Amino acid sequence: MKKIIPAVLALVAVTALSGCKRTGKNQLADSNGKKLKIGIIQLVEHPALDKSYQGFVDGLKEAGYVDGKNITIDYQNAQGEQVNCVTIAEKLINDRDDLIFAIATPAAQAVANLTKDIPILVSAVTDPESAKLVEKNTAPGGNVTGTSDLTPCEAQIDLLRKIVPNARRVGLLFCSSEQNSYFQIALAKAACDKLGLSYVEATVSNSNEIQQVVTSLCGKVDAIYAPTDNMIAAGMATVAQVANENKIPTIVGEGGMVLSGGLATYGINYYELGKLTAEMAVQILKGEKKPAEMPVQYLKKFDLNVNEETAKALGITIPENL
Repeated sequence: MKKIIPAVLALVAVTALSGCKRTGKNQLADSNGKKLKIGIIQLVEHPALDKSYQGFVDGLKEAGYVDGKNITIDYQNAQGEQVNCVTIAEKLINDRDDLIFAIATPAAQAVANLTKDIPILVSAVTDPESAKLVEKNTAPGGNVTGTSDLTPCEAQIDLLRKIVPNARRVGLLFCSSEQNSYFQIALAKAACDKLGLSYVEATVSNSNEIQQVVTSLCGKVDAIYAPTDNMIAAGMATVAQVANENKIPTIVGEGGMVLSGGLATYGINYYELGKLTAEMAVQILKGEKKPAEMPVQYLKKFDLNVNEETAKALGITIPENL
């Protein structure tokens, strides 16, 4: 599917609530008459994670679980701080939530490290297994499962080659403390090797380093690749400003980063990822399944996103065959 972005363009049925009983005013309750509570912990605000959250809430609503009517949703944002993740995780656990939804790996790890009893669903986690959230992606074995935002890294590097055919050296930009990114960067390196591209790692440890690190790549690389890294995604406007001013194309991990000035990506739809996670939540809340027996789920559809303003600023014409 081709979705060209002019300026900055981006790209079931109600189920019966068996296994639960209702109390006054359409209040959904478990078998003990307790109103169900769902805690949500999100690492940071940026388009991809925000869409995952909204998809989850909308997916629950479509299944009959409506915040403020028959369930209570407690949404907490850690603002990108790991210490906040731990504090929020402790709160949700102490509140004895019936289910916790954790968005992004650091948020998921914070809550998973503190409880082995409350069902936890994760989203926007590239590889739950390597993040030590589950025993195996195919057989989680504990109280954690969810959805992966694994993107087609090889296809993204191939996209870089097609859009920037003269590129020889690629800057791999990511946060040094994010497990998701190391997993994706390994895939990107393999793809570069396959295409005969050389590469240089450019890591940041905090958002204040982004401008300096991207600037350091100027004159050294022909293009920049940034995976679905939360710190880079949140600071993508800064990445794009420096890269675009210096005529360096940026191929990125997801559509929200394209909206913020990146050139292009093959990415997943994070809203649909959130809805997929909600489907899993409904099965758990209805007592039909337990996280231990629910394999991590993946989206199989990827969209091409291109920022036409960025392409114009870089003097790049997108090949028609894309």
